[in-house]
Order: sequence, then C-alpha cells, then structure tokens
Amino acid sequence: MRRSNLLVAKKTTTRRRRKKGIDPLSVGLRPDELRGVPQPEAIRKVAGEIEASGGAVLGAYRDPLGSRWLLLAALPIDKVAPTPYQRDLSETHVGRLVDVVGKIGRYLDPIIAVRSEGDGWWTPNGHHRLSAMSRLGAKTIVALVVPEAEVAFKILALNTEKAHNLREKSLEVIRMARALAAAGGGQESDYLLEFEDPTYITLGLLYEQRPRFAGGAYHALLKRIDQFLDQPLAAALRTRERRAAMVGELDDRVADIVKRLKARGLVSPYLKAFVVARLNPLRFRRGASAEFEETIEKMQRAAAKFEVEKVRPDQIASGGGLPDSAD
Repeated sequence: MRRSNLLVAKKTTTRRRRKKGIDPLSVGLRPDELRGVPQPEAIRKVAGEIEASGGAVLGAYRDPLGSRWLLLAALPIDKVAPTPYQRDLSETHVGRLVDVVGKIGRYLDPIIAVRSEGDGWWTPNGHHRLSAMSRLGAKTIVALVVPEAEVAFKILALNTEKAHNLREKSLEVIRMARALAAAGGGQESDYLLEFEDPTYITLGLLYEQRPRFAGGAYHALLKRIDQFLDQPLAAALRTRERRAAMVGELDDRVADIVKRLKARGLVSPYLKAFVVARLNPLRFRRGASAEFEETIEKMQRAAAKFEVEKVRPDQIASGGGLPDSAD
C-alpha cells in the first residue's frame, strides 16, 4: 500500500512537471533569423532621435525571445536621468561601483533607456550605474534603448543592479502609482506587473509619512488582507490613503505597547513583530484572508485591551519573525 502511494505521488509530480515545463529550444528566434530583417519605421525614428540628442546608434536588433526591436546606443551622459519615481540612491552601492569600474577600466553593463521629454532619456534600472559613471567623469554611457516608453514602469521587474528591500520597493511603487494616475492610467488592477504586490502601494504611503516605519512587522499581515483594487488609479490612491492612515493609527498603539513592554525590562529586536502577531486575528487561521478595514479595526480594539503584564520573556523569544527594523 505504501509503495502504491509513492508511485501515485511520483506519477502526479511527473505529470505536473510536464504540464508546467517548456520544451528546450522551442521559444523565440534562431540566430540566423535575427539577420537581414529590415528595420521598421518606428525604430528608424528612435534612431533619429538618438542622433539628434547627440548620441550614436551602435546597432539595432530584435530580442531573440520576444522578437521586439531594440537599439544599442551611446548616449551623452548628461542627457540621461533616472525615472523620477524610482528608489533613492544608495551612496554605498555607488561607491562600490565607482571603485570596481575605475579599477577595471571598462564599463560592461549597459543600462536600459527610454525617451523622456525634450531630447533626453530616462533609465528605469540604471540609477546607480549612471551615477557611478558620472562620478568617474564619463562623457558617454552605453544603453539598450527600448522604443516603448511604458517599459519605464516595469521598474521592479527590470532592476538587476541592486536588490530592493521592502522600503525601496514600496517607495518606488507609490511613486509609479502617482505618476500613472496623473497620466490618466486605468484601473489599479491593470498594473499587476508594474506594482507586483498591492501591499507595496499601501506601505509606500506609510514610508513616505513615517521614514522609520517598521514595515517588515506588518508585511505578512497585509499580504493576507490587501488586494489590487478594481478602481481607477486616482480613486484607488484615495482608498489606500485611508488604509495607510488606519495602519498608522494601529502602529501608534503598537508603539505604545512596545514602550510599556520595555519599561518592564523586556528588550528584544522582535518586540514590535511580536505585538503585531499577538494582535493579528488571523494568526491561527492558516491560509485565511479577510477584509482589510475590518481586520485593522479588530487589531486596534485588541491593542486597546493588550495586557503587557501577562507577557513572558520566553513568549517573545519563541515569537521569531523579522527584527522590527528589517525591511
């Protein structure tokens, strides 16, 4: 019987793998298919814009996976800027890049660029590399120029130069959401790829208001109660502002509980995460989701009744989770 069960499990696993798998060498273009194809008018137009801005087109080709056209170009470095809604610069990371690129004497990692206003260019994924090259005194930066400007909003998916933490992701997403709303974008739920996770929008608002907000303590909770909204972006932002205010009010109450726990001599980097977990009405309902406002209101009421005198040191130690400052 046991052997039979193992065979069934093995067959089921194999079947799933076959269903999800992609046959090798089955997608995209062969190398020989990339040659001898006339450039479309749209690509010739972008090539002209590159030259007009003082740049030089080094080549044009079709991406072998999706067959979309790209241009390899040398752009004047003073004509390139990061997109206005991406994360803040990390001075430490820029310093490392300056040191490494300076020692090697080669720049081997082209940024991605799209057209911006005037004769300039935006890079959605090269802020640190662009800054490093500028500090090294470079006149030119090499870029893969993408004709479709909307690619600039795929910033989280495109970024490969430095891993985002929760704070950086959230701030980028709220900035993108505002930019798209100002441009008259569609529903919030139309931007699943750009935003990745609805919690980033809510957390982004909180990080803007509270730069030292411990988002890691709330992230797991919010992932269970926050969903993309089927509302126009401008209306969705107003809804999220109300939600962020509710979480902010809860955080004030949690901070007061943490303060009282510390006064009792209970000191731990996990105190806030412990308190949030204790207040969470879903903590024993594995896999369950709930309505956002209702859940936060329950937690606010529970915070008002929280009895710090009943908390033992071993309960905090076994609580685990992320340190309160981990984002």
